[in-house]
Amino acid sequence: MTHDHDLVLRPTAAQTEAALNPPKGRNGGDLVVESLSGLGATTVFGLPGQHALGMFDALRRSSLTYVGLRAENNAGFAADAYGRMTGEAAPLLLSTGPGALMSLAALQEAAAASAPVLALCSQVPVAGLGGGRHGYLHELRDQRASFRDVVKSVHTVRTQSQIPSAIAAAWESALTAPHGPVWVEIPQDVLLAETTLPVVTAMDATPEDVVPRPELTAVAADLLSRAARPAIIAGGGVVRSDASGKLRALAERLDAPVVTTFGGKGAFPWEHPLSLQSWLEDRHTTDFLEDADVLLVVGSGLGELSSNYHTFAPRGRIIQVEADAGKLESNHPALGIHADARLALQALLETTEVRRDPTAGERVEAVLARVRERIAAQDLDLEQRIVASVREALPGTSPSFWDMTILAYWAWSAFDARHPNTMHSAQGAGGLGYAFPAALGAAAADPTRPVLAVSGDGGAMYSLAELATAKQYGWDVTWLIVDDGGYGILREYMTDTFGEATATELARPDFVALAESFGVPAALTTPQTLTADLAKALATPGPSVVVLPALLRMFEPTHL
Repeated sequence: MTHDHDLVLRPTAAQTEAALNPPKGRNGGDLVVESLSGLGATTVFGLPGQHALGMFDALRRSSLTYVGLRAENNAGFAADAYGRMTGEAAPLLLSTGPGALMSLAALQEAAAASAPVLALCSQVPVAGLGGGRHGYLHELRDQRASFRDVVKSVHTVRTQSQIPSAIAAAWESALTAPHGPVWVEIPQDVLLAETTLPVVTAMDATPEDVVPRPELTAVAADLLSRAARPAIIAGGGVVRSDASGKLRALAERLDAPVVTTFGGKGAFPWEHPLSLQSWLEDRHTTDFLEDADVLLVVGSGLGELSSNYHTFAPRGRIIQVEADAGKLESNHPALGIHADARLALQALLETTEVRRDPTAGERVEAVLARVRERIAAQDLDLEQRIVASVREALPGTSPSFWDMTILAYWAWSAFDARHPNTMHSAQGAGGLGYAFPAALGAAAADPTRPVLAVSGDGGAMYSLAELATAKQYGWDVTWLIVDDGGYGILREYMTDTFGEATATELARPDFVALAESFGVPAALTTPQTLTADLAKALATPGPSVVVLPALLRMFEPTHL
């Protein structure tokens, strides 16, 4: 009897000859880039540093495309976006200590948004590992400990022979659902030492599918088929697993209304008769979902933003499909199904019975009408006009990336993403500075279509250095900066809570002149001319900046 694990691929004569006589002048860094190429990587992000120079020198002997940013955190955001757009693991090359620590906020966002980022970092020489205080440059007592709580897995290399296996294990970890960032660290001397090991060839690090248990999907299918008022919450897991088509088919099979979370934007057609859109911070939507007798939650943990700040109190039965086992029933009791969204939706499509509800569309429209009435009563025409202008100017298939700013908070609820995987924001971890470097990462993934970044003036200050990156690579990224002279959303929060704001007002530069100093064309716009100015910038090859001075307000919360 022959078992699969007994099968060993025998090298050809040419492969044997190449292995016995590897090229001269290679080092540990070559093993890193050869491993990445063998796993299928084509593009790497990063910023060089003294301990990591072995990896960077090896890049020139490889076929990998290098994208260099001006700050490690921004490089992390760019890799995050590349991973989101392609579904591939995005390598991020970093140097020891300060350079590594600068990437932490970006890696936290990647973890929260399940973006597959493969962080490859140098370390102090092997003799310095283990917590001793040797006084090496960039030395940390335990560099791994700084990242262990943020990333999915940590892999430390001590010898050159460990490099391919460590990178392959990290790659598989990053791409196993739920996707996420991983950490590999390699000592400086291991990277720099000459190697006589053979060139790394094609490697297999295919992640295992997270398959639903059939007895659970059988129960879920029965509950959904017999439900009187089913509803669906579609989260980011639907987008990441490319399951929007299956979601739509199931919703139509059950006549079940669908609301998408902020991370799940685009998972369900915005104008579909069953679409409740994304008004999760609205009590009318919350009430509707609470009234469902069976609620299917796919690819969401029902966290703070997806539960109207934990005021959501469902009265019916919840079925929760989630690839992250730690999120199953973490906020509400449920029939928890640990599975990739695509596989679970396929199983439900095959086992649910068709149910018809001629009132479903009417009930959806009634909720949306009440939402519109609530917003209309708050004198927010400016904000709605600006959201509409951005949507009109942006080509339907172009991706957009949104910073933590008032316009983005509006977009979470009110922006029609039109297509899956075209709208992304930093709402996972909630840090500033995400939009522009992330847009650069999306442009690296697909330079054939324009990309939009949206920031406030406060968040824009985190990313100004990347105007040089945008100019250097010439990508079609348009950066819309809404300038309100401060941290606008924090100004609102503090004024509402304390009666006045502190530490929210900012002196800001002339963003138009600043962009032009980088050789990036820029325009000052108004709410009335925004559609035309933004459309022109998006249609013009190369990077551009559009600055909109505007004081925007949020709609009233319903969770207080």
